[in-house]
Amino acid sequence: MTVGRIIFYEERNFQGRSYECNSDCSDIHMHLTRCNSCRVEHGCFVVYDRSNYTGNQVFLRRGEYSDFQRMGSMTAMMAMPLLDTVRSCRMVPMHRGQFRMRIYERENFAGQMHELMDDCESLQDRFYMSDCQSCNVMDGHWLMYEQPNYRGRMAYMRPGEYRNLREMGMSNMMRINSIRRIMDMC
Repeated sequence: MTVGRIIFYEERNFQGRSYECNSDCSDIHMHLTRCNSCRVEHGCFVVYDRSNYTGNQVFLRRGEYSDFQRMGSMTAMMAMPLLDTVRSCRMVPMHRGQFRMRIYERENFAGQMHELMDDCESLQDRFYMSDCQSCNVMDGHWLMYEQPNYRGRMAYMRPGEYRNLREMGMSNMMRINSIRRIMDMC
């Protein structure tokens, strides 16, 4: 099993002091005064613009990210939000089994329910569901997006029950419109 490895740098273009991480880190600012670029050498990570895994999130796979403030324009096809800095990160573990998630129209597992085992480009088109406010991730790791076709702000979902997506730090997202499995991305 390959362990993830990410190196954060204080300055853009991999300059300044650095901090190497191979697991979750709830507060990168304990190690660096700021973070403006990084290299993902192994695995995949989700980085957050606030400590304790909150705020805007960006999914990073192996590669170089020379300027977080310009990342959205550099990767327009992914439509990532801009980040002023990175304050925390989670390593996304490899998952080789089945993927299964139940999504609910309303909080506390109420309203329409649909089970997903594959990606969904548009909840509205596929299920005539205008939003997802709670979910139960039974197998695998998933990314939820604010806009159809996996665009806009996103949220990383690990196995577990999420009774109210708005209360778990996703209040910055208007609604959930598409969902993708993290599969063969790392």
